[in-house]
Amino acid sequence: MGEEGALPPYLSIDRENHPAVLAGRRSREAVAARDKDAWLANFAADGTVEDPVGPSMFDEDGVGHRGAQQLSEFWDKTIGTTERIDFVFDKEIICGDEVAYIGKIVTHIAGHVTEADGVFTYKADGNGDLLALRAFWEVEATMQSLRPA
Repeated sequence: MGEEGALPPYLSIDRENHPAVLAGRRSREAVAARDKDAWLANFAADGTVEDPVGPSMFDEDGVGHRGAQQLSEFWDKTIGTTERIDFVFDKEIICGDEVAYIGKIVTHIAGHVTEADGVFTYKADGNGDLLALRAFWEVEATMQSLRPA
């Protein structure tokens, strides 16, 4: 467990350098920069996105998007169609190799804005690459938030 008297990792979380926090930050920075290549490079080879979790207009079967090709297609039909995406997180919860954020994602698209309230999780692998990005938000509630920018 490390040095005698040292606290176990779950009692001494390094919030700035936790691998999932860093992977999530790189993901959001790539989205903000509109840098698809950087966003894709942040994922592990078998990385997945479920955004939102379950069936949606982006994933009719609700199985998520896995691997470089599917992640690239996900970017093209979601992130790539937006003008800007703002991540507004109120709470960060770190557990094991994952981090969950509670808050909202504000999407600017075609002169309109939507707000998706939810829980957004990032899981890092042993190399610090993004293994899983999962977004728990309700499509219906988000669509009801649609308003002119």
